[in-house]
Amino acid sequence: MERLSIVYHAAMSMSRAHEGTESRGGAAFLLAQLGAHGAQLFAQRIAELDLTPAQAGLLRLLGRSPGRSQRELADQLGMPASRFVPFADKLEERGLIERRRNTSDRRLYALHLTDKGLELLAELRKAGAAHEQEMCQGLTPEEHRQLIDLLGRMARQQQLAPGVHPGYRSIRR
Repeated sequence: MERLSIVYHAAMSMSRAHEGTESRGGAAFLLAQLGAHGAQLFAQRIAELDLTPAQAGLLRLLGRSPGRSQRELADQLGMPASRFVPFADKLEERGLIERRRNTSDRRLYALHLTDKGLELLAELRKAGAAHEQEMCQGLTPEEHRQLIDLLGRMARQQQLAPGVHPGYRSIRR
């Protein structure tokens, strides 16, 4: 009888320990919840710059590695080339990027940020820093570093491309 009482109390303790996590969800739910919330806030923030999150991502990518071909960029983003070309066209029409003949392969075009694109990228970086600050304001600097390390490890385990949002795969014309 005493053993049954010990098992019952242990089960009740475990149940109470999980009560808090059940109401707020597990790690996967919290990541999805914060991700959706953060994406919405970021989209609102950069709308002031007349950018979508996908456009912002391409500007950031070109800022880190200018002169890449449309095919390379489409592949890295996980986008079909048929979707990438009109996507890039919109940024070119705004004067933010330009296509130049690739010096090593004249059949290809290399994409580069224009001066206007570089100026917008600087504004985008400020918006990104403000967004990071807002989203992580409840963490100490050490916790912030730990969170980045842990999430980076999870992203690598899931084989996600570093610095590339998986939403590019579903971008429509």
